[in-house]
Order: sequence, then structure tokens, then C-alpha cells
Amino acid sequence: MAEKRFDVTHIPGAAFIACITFLALYVPVLILVVNAFNGGDTAGQWEGASLRWFAAALDNAAFRSAALNSLIVAAMAATVSTCLATMAALAVTRGRPVKGQGGIFVILNQPLLVPEIVFAIALMIVLAQVKQATGYQGLGYVIAAHTTFCIPFAFLPIRARLSGMDLTLETASMDLYASRFYTFRRVTLPLLLPGILAGFMLAFVISLDNVVVSSFVKSPGQETLPTYLMGELRRNLTSEIYAISALLLFASISIVAASWVITRTKE
Repeated sequence: MAEKRFDVTHIPGAAFIACITFLALYVPVLILVVNAFNGGDTAGQWEGASLRWFAAALDNAAFRSAALNSLIVAAMAATVSTCLATMAALAVTRGRPVKGQGGIFVILNQPLLVPEIVFAIALMIVLAQVKQATGYQGLGYVIAAHTTFCIPFAFLPIRARLSGMDLTLETASMDLYASRFYTFRRVTLPLLLPGILAGFMLAFVISLDNVVVSSFVKSPGQETLPTYLMGELRRNLTSEIYAISALLLFASISIVAASWVITRTKE
């Protein structure tokens, strides 16, 4: 007798619910993108297609400064968090089992479990003490906060890649008297590279889009792109904000697509 397999598409209404879910998620985004190309002065009232507001956004010095800050913070936070996440993943998957290893996973994934507002307040309290002690008011605090927040996002794909890797090649390298460092550099690292790239891309996007942690940690005048948009929204909703939001959306989609292409090619 042939074994019956479960198929979710045979559940009555599953396809309809899926379509409604996708519409609820992406129709507002589509409306935002359409309004970004609105050539009129009134936001939300269509007056013809135009790139006028994209040009106005790119000519806005405050937008360019906030975008540059976001890119600097995201690049630094993604780089540091990916390095730390790689070391942590290697320790928990290739190292000797230690007592309380489950607690290590909980600690590493804590930023995913704790509400972001609570995490932001905790970082603000700690970093405020550091600011008072050192007198430094630079962008480094935002980078440090984003690094802490991004570590679990980089850790998950790297650990998943390590867990799925076959140990045969690493064992063969050790059997041929290669040192641990040589085995890591010539065998483990090339195989792990797709996971590292995926973790970096994910951490970059998370940092680039973060608004809560940035709002609590940044010093006055240190606007990132999301906090700049929040400030502008408090004043007035304009088509320029639609255009900036669309540019941020296009950047995020491009990074995710690049991550998929790179990891697919490496595999």
C-alpha cells in the first residue's frame, strides 16, 4: 500500500489564506513605491509619473548625511558581528562539548527573544555611563549597539552551515598531518564562506533598517537613515519621504538578492 504524503495545498482554503497574507504584506509596499514616482506636490494624490522626488532626495544634504552614517554603521556592525558570530559558531559546533552549552545558545540568541525596546533601553543605560566617563560622543556607540544586536542574526546562518557540513574533508586533512589552523584556512573556511557571506548580508540589512536601537543610543545630530525618516514623518508626510523609503527598500532587496546569488554560486 502506497504511503500517503501530507500536502498542504490539499487543505481547503490554504491557497486563499496564503494569497490574502501576501496581499496584506506587499500591497502597502507597492502603494509606497507607486507614490514615490508621483510627480505632484500632494502626497497620496496621483498627478503623473516622475522621478522628481528621487532627484530632490538625492539633492537633500540631510538625507545624504544620514545615508552615509547608516552605511558606515551597517558595514562596521556587520563586519564585527560576523567575525564574532563565526568564532562563536565554530566554538559550539567544532569545540569540545562543555557543561551548560544550552545556556550559551540562549545568551547568543537573547537579542532575538527580548523585545527590541527593552534591549535598546538597556544599551542606552550602559552606553550613557560610558559616554559620561569618557566624554566621547561619536558614532562608535551606535556601531557597538548595532554589533551587539546583529550577532544572533549573523550566528544563525553560519551555525546552520557548519552543522550541515560534512566532517570528512576536515578529518582527512587532519589525518594527513595538517595543523588545525591550516585545516581551518584551506578546508573549513572555504566551505563555510557561503554561510559567512549570508550572515554578513543579513546583519548588514538588519543594521541598515534598525530604528529603535539607533533612536535610543545615538547622540544629538547623529541621524541614521531610519531615524531621519522618523523625524521627517513627525513634521509632514511628503512624496520625498516616499522616494527615500523606496530607495531604502531597493537597497535592502538588492542586498538580499546579492546574498542569494553569492551563496548559490559558492554552493
